[in-house]
Order: sequence, then C-alpha cells, then structure tokens
Amino acid sequence: MGSVLALSSGPGHQNWPFSTDPPPSRWEAHPAHWDSPPRWERRDGRLPNPGSFHSLHRSCKDVFPQQIEGVKMILNKTLSSFFKVSHALHLSAVSPSYYRFHVEHLQSDDYSKDKDAPALISEMDSSGSLNAHALLHLTERVRARTVFQTQQSQFVTWQFETEYRGNDFTAAVTVANPDILRESVILVAHFLQSVSSGLVLGGELVYHRGRAEEGGILTLAGQYSRPNWVATLNAGKGGAHASYYHRANKQIQIGVEFEASTRTQETTTSFGYQMELPEANMVFRGMINSRCIIGGVLEKRLTPLPATLIMGAFVNHRGDKLQVGLGVNVG
Repeated sequence: MGSVLALSSGPGHQNWPFSTDPPPSRWEAHPAHWDSPPRWERRDGRLPNPGSFHSLHRSCKDVFPQQIEGVKMILNKTLSSFFKVSHALHLSAVSPSYYRFHVEHLQSDDYSKDKDAPALISEMDSSGSLNAHALLHLTERVRARTVFQTQQSQFVTWQFETEYRGNDFTAAVTVANPDILRESVILVAHFLQSVSSGLVLGGELVYHRGRAEEGGILTLAGQYSRPNWVATLNAGKGGAHASYYHRANKQIQIGVEFEASTRTQETTTSFGYQMELPEANMVFRGMINSRCIIGGVLEKRLTPLPATLIMGAFVNHRGDKLQVGLGVNVG
C-alpha cells in the first residue's frame, strides 16, 4: 500500500517511468483473486456481482509495462503449504538501492477464488520501513482488510476496510489514519451496482477532516463490458479517468487510458499493449503516452529453470532521459 492518498481513485497514474516516487510495494492494491470472475462468465441468468471499486481499471492497467530501472533480483521460496518468502535486491544509480524481505502466511479459504488466499502479509526493506496487511474473509459475503505502514520509525498509514458483496452489488467502507489527538480522519465509501449483465454503475465518496481543513470529493463511476472488451469511466471534482481494454486474440491485448486532474491541471493519454508468445515462453508489454514517453518490458521464461529474465527500457523524448533495467525472478 502506498500513501493514504491511494485510497482515492482520483486520476493520476502511479509510478510513471522517470517518476521520483519510490517503487511501490508488491501489495499496493488488492490481490487479484479478491475480484469476482469476469461478468460475461456468469450464465445463470442472474445479475453478477460487480467486484471491487479498486479494480474497475485493472484489466487495462495490467496491459501496461511496469517501471524497471537498474538491476533487480527476486528470489521466491515456498517453505511450507502455509508460508512463502521472497527476497528482492534492487541496485540503481537513479533512485536509492534497497533490499526487501517479503513473507506471506497462506490459508485455505472456501470463499476465495484461489484456495491459497493470503491471510497475513508483511514486507520490510533495508531502511526499516514496514508494510503489514491482514486480509480476512469473515463470512461468504463480508471481507476485511487491515493495513499498517511505517516509514522508518514513523507510522504513516493505518487503515481498516470492510467490504460487503451482495448478489448484484458491492459496498465498502474504509477508515484511514484516525487520530483523536489531532482530530483528523479519512473516510472512504464505495458502492457498485450491476444494472445489467454488462453495465455497472456506482461511486466513491472521500471525506477528510483535520484541524485546518475539512472536505469531501464525490466520484461517479461506470463500466460497460463485453466478452472481449471493457470500457470504464470515473469522473468527479478531482478530475476524470477513462480506460478501454480490448483483447484482440489469445496473444494480443491492448489498453488506452485518459487521465485528467483538476488539481495539477494536466491531462495524459496512454496506449499500451501486451503480446504473448507461448511457443517462445515470452511476454512483451509496450506503451507510449502524450508525455513523449515510450517504453517496453520483455519477460522470458528460462525453461527448464524456474526463473524469468526481465529486460526493460523507457525513453523520455521530451526530457531527453533514458532508463534501462534488467531483472531476474527466481522461483
């Protein structure tokens, strides 16, 4: 999880290439298996559950390549049927180098799409910063999530989220950084309703209260999906975020994003694509945006070894900058 600002679904792409923001945690967002299956897979005649508000743009965002710079190595190890650990070492000449230790405690959960649903997740880096998550299925319909984050010796995030999934709707409430002494708190409410088999409507309300300021932002959302494409729009006082995802065939997927912010008075349009080559055990993701940034990441499975080679490059033509990265993921 990043900062508390990540709770708001307002526009603004996180961790653009050449961004000065630190690399995100592996669990920046909800795990993918917290989402319901694609709506077009429901064939029982009933309206499906729309899934989580956080995941409205997930299909499009997964097409874009993740920022890679410097040299990175990740070693994953399964210790038992309940525990998994990983070690990540990143060496960079642009941003601070770091080491991260990641551990997961897994549980068998009858209500999850994946039987090994993470229950407890923790991650600590070489600076002493900690991310700790607890993901729990209280009942078949109620899910809870708790997040604690420290920046070295300072607490920066503590939040509690509860989500209820009905037959054709999802409602969630999040309380972030409550502080009685400073009289401050952030409240986030989400609601999504399936109107038809392909149409979902809903909204998000973010309320912030502090000693010096108090206010709220309302964002409306809509999504229309078909078997091979998904169109999504978020619009509110903070700006707008629109995305379009299209699966051309089994090997090629494309995505287009438009983001506008009333706070920064900036707009960005991005085009991304993903090409899979199963015969060569390779996946390539590329992107180009209106900021004159072009980039791509190639992932090559090194069979029969349990390792994946990752190579990426991003060029900022407007800023005359270049980022090149090389990584190995073992396990």
